[in-house]
Formats: sequence, C-alpha cells, structure tokens
Amino acid sequence: MTLLIPHAGDDPAQRASDADRDRVAAVLGEALATGRLTSVEHADRLDAAYAAVTVGDLVPLIRDLPDAAHPPATPSTERHRVSAVFSKIIRRGRWVAGRHTELSSVFGALIVDLSDAVLPGREVTLELNSFCGKLIVTVPADARVIDEGSAVFSKRSVTGGNGDGDGPLIRVTGNARFGKILVYRRTLR
Repeated sequence: MTLLIPHAGDDPAQRASDADRDRVAAVLGEALATGRLTSVEHADRLDAAYAAVTVGDLVPLIRDLPDAAHPPATPSTERHRVSAVFSKIIRRGRWVAGRHTELSSVFGALIVDLSDAVLPGREVTLELNSFCGKLIVTVPADARVIDEGSAVFSKRSVTGGNGDGDGPLIRVTGNARFGKILVYRRTLR
C-alpha cells in the first residue's frame, strides 16, 4: 500500500502492515498538531489504528482528514532536527516529533520535553549528539527506552525503565564528547 487510501484495485481485506499503521498514525498526529482532531479523538483513532487488522480498517480513520489520499513522497514526520550552537533552546508542549529526531548541542544547551509531543509511531529514534554542550530530554512516563549511544570524556545518563509499559519505544543513539546527555522519564502526576 503506497498510499494511505487503497486504490480501486486494492483489496480492503488485505492485512495491514506495521508501516501502514504508522503512516495512519503520522496523519493522525499531524491532524492533532494542526487542531483538526481533539486529543480525545486522536487517542481513540490512534488506538483503532494500532488495533487495525486490515487495510479496510484503517481507511475510515483518516478519510475526513485533508491530504490523506495524497501524502507527500517523504512524510514530514520522518526526520526532525533541532540544534543549539552557542545558544540555549527549549522545546516543550505540543509539537510533532519525527520518527528519527536528531538533537545536537555544540557549546550550548538543548532541553527537549517529549511528554506532550505527538510521536509519529510506536518507535522513535533520538540521535543525541553533544560536543561541549548539554542535552536534557524528558520522555513520557510509559516510554520504553533503549540506549545505544556512547560518550567520551562526558556524562551520559539514560533512564531506560523495565519495558513492561505499553508506551512508545524510544531508541537513543549518538554520542557525547566533552558534554552531557541526560534522558529521564517524566514522573506521573
């Protein structure tokens, strides 16, 4: 399925793949970020998308959203980049993260809170790079975190959790050189 809405020849009874579900989740995330869906509608449709068995189950979830039938060749939610160079940047609140989000800090500070961010799927990769800088990332309380990064003459602290939650999987890569990288879980209120 190259498009989110099946072609006339596509069989709606065809089993949906994880990529199909993730594409629908990206459209729903964009609709939430632009105010076309309320947070309750988004949550309901997202649950239905990840529970969908067939392509036909996915179609009604995005039929009333713009550009669902003709998504861009490279979705805007695939890659996202934020850099702090000799500066301090704080990113929090409702924003759309990319499936692969690169965060870098060079002689600066970058503070990113993913707790309220719209994540484009069940798995997100954060590439964290710090050179003589500081990166602080807050992940949702139910996230599962896998650290695959490295550090040289740096502090690197990643709170991974036990992985028994049903939240998103956040894969942390990248490296710290003469800097600091902290990834921690948001506490439940």
